[in-house]
Amino acid sequence: MNHPLRIAIVIERARDNFSAYVPDLPGCVATGASIEEVSAHMREAIAFHLEGLRADGIAMAEPTSRVDYVEVAA
Repeated sequence: MNHPLRIAIVIERARDNFSAYVPDLPGCVATGASIEEVSAHMREAIAFHLEGLRADGIAMAEPTSRVDYVEVAA
């Protein structure tokens, strides 16, 4: 039984939309009009990317990126 992977994504605001990428999967990107849309597109892009890796016989490296926040004086 497969278990879900936890993969970090970075979502950035662009001028008229949002873009996202996966630090652990170079080249895996998506865009969308809203955070919800870019997140949905990112899930599809990750699935497609992993499918391509499997088809090419390439194992995905264990995710190493970590998401955290720091507080700084404003």
